[in-house]
Amino acid sequence: MSLKESEVTTPDRSHAMDHVIVVLFENRSLDNLLGHLYGPDDGKTFEGVVGKDLSNPVPEWAEHQPPDGSGRVAVYIGDDMDAPNPDSGEEYMHTNTQVFGVLDEQNRFAGGDEFKPPFNAPPEGATPTMDGFVTDYISFLTWEMGRQPTHDEYAQIMQCYTPEQVPVLNGLAREFGVFDHWFCEVPSQTFMNRSFWTAATCTPLPTGGTANAPIGHWIHDNTAETIFNRLEAHGRTWKVYVEGDTGASLTGLIHWPQLHERFATHFVPFSEFEEDAASGNLPDFAMIEPNLLVGHGDYHPAAGAALVKGMQLEVDVPSSILSGEAFLQRLFDAYHGMRSPDGANVWNTTLLIGWDEPGGTYDHVPPGPVPAPDKEAPEGQYGFRFDRSGYRVPAIVVSPWVESGAVYNDEHRHTSLLATLCKLWDIGDVFTERDKAAKPIDYVFSRETPTDPDTWGVPRANPVPEWQINWEANDRTLSNLGKVAIPGLIKTAKDKGWPLPPQLEDPNFHLTTNLAFHAQQLLFKRIWPRLGPQGEDFDQIKAIVTQDLADAVKPEE
Repeated sequence: MSLKESEVTTPDRSHAMDHVIVVLFENRSLDNLLGHLYGPDDGKTFEGVVGKDLSNPVPEWAEHQPPDGSGRVAVYIGDDMDAPNPDSGEEYMHTNTQVFGVLDEQNRFAGGDEFKPPFNAPPEGATPTMDGFVTDYISFLTWEMGRQPTHDEYAQIMQCYTPEQVPVLNGLAREFGVFDHWFCEVPSQTFMNRSFWTAATCTPLPTGGTANAPIGHWIHDNTAETIFNRLEAHGRTWKVYVEGDTGASLTGLIHWPQLHERFATHFVPFSEFEEDAASGNLPDFAMIEPNLLVGHGDYHPAAGAALVKGMQLEVDVPSSILSGEAFLQRLFDAYHGMRSPDGANVWNTTLLIGWDEPGGTYDHVPPGPVPAPDKEAPEGQYGFRFDRSGYRVPAIVVSPWVESGAVYNDEHRHTSLLATLCKLWDIGDVFTERDKAAKPIDYVFSRETPTDPDTWGVPRANPVPEWQINWEANDRTLSNLGKVAIPGLIKTAKDKGWPLPPQLEDPNFHLTTNLAFHAQQLLFKRIWPRLGPQGEDFDQIKAIVTQDLADAVKPEE
């Protein structure tokens, strides 16, 4: 039976962030998920899409022009919960086109490692136009699909969702507080933006930092101090809670040099978060990772077709938006139930819901310049100096000390979290010039008395379609991907002296989909032993891999 406020020693609002929970979802802009949250008639100052005439031009070279003759695609409400599908481009080169409308002639229809300098970089001092989303999507779809897309195919990049379609996220925004000018830190993709959330930089040299690749950069070179190191140095506690059976942590991968010695102790399954929340035993800082990989529940657009040119890989749930909503509901339910009289409870714990980056989905608010994390650092990957940020992402703060329906119009970025923790927790000086310039968020706790958790009203998630991997249908397709990706994992295992099955040296060896999936679970178990399948489930996977290896050395038909 849960305890009510009267049965708990309720602290004042100065304790609102004694504990912090941060969950980071994937690849959606503010306009895409929250653009219809409020309109002009709602009495809010909110920078959404309602009541605005927003559109993007279609380039003249596009084979399939809009049927209405306008030459433009307007923002619209659609019913495809997978859109954009195929996934939009998210790397630095794509973001340049999306935000500035710059697409170098030599990069039209380019993807992957085919981009050439200057990588669609804008002229010095250029002002963002936010009018290149359709252009970039047509160019990237042509690369992905091997043909130019139809109007209906490329128009989906301008689709935005309503609160009824995404009720949990929008419901939390209305019940608590939403930031409508929260920008990601880097005009690029996942790894570097997640690194800024937890380190205020991504160590751009010597081998990377502006894109996820090369992976070796993150494993070997991203040596920047993290919030996790800083917390330990000041006697504070932390955990990374990971959902899903894949058995890997992106937080751990991104900060491998700093955190690998904690993989066996501080990286735990999400079910442990639910237990810790219920018992009041949450650490000071809890990082939540949704299922970010196969069968992902992270709001990420359908990723299958974007992984390998010309191929549709069946790695996506029927809708990662619906799946993400279900996970967010589960997370909020755990938070809502935190009524422990001792330790962490709703009155001394704040939940911050954020995103890594917008992933190429449309947004209309231009980002501005920012200070480089290190003013003395030379250029990073692609010649980028980290002196401008990416565009907006959703950000919501959940706490009984927040005014219901609050909208915060001040400019924030991911490093606002670190700026706030340094200010409130007395954990030392700033990490970099970036969090030094960031505005803390502690001003949001404006209530003299907390709201009653029993009165909180948040809609439930819409149903999530059932999904499972179809191994037979995917065998040959993922085999091609695996022949590119898996050798890197095998090399890592060899470098660490881990025993490998002799079948890998068989001349007939070929990677099948189910072998790739289950083998990586075995590999990740060595790295993050508390994640992924456990006990009898793990023993079953080992047995499956044994049979998979036998099949993998049979001559291909």
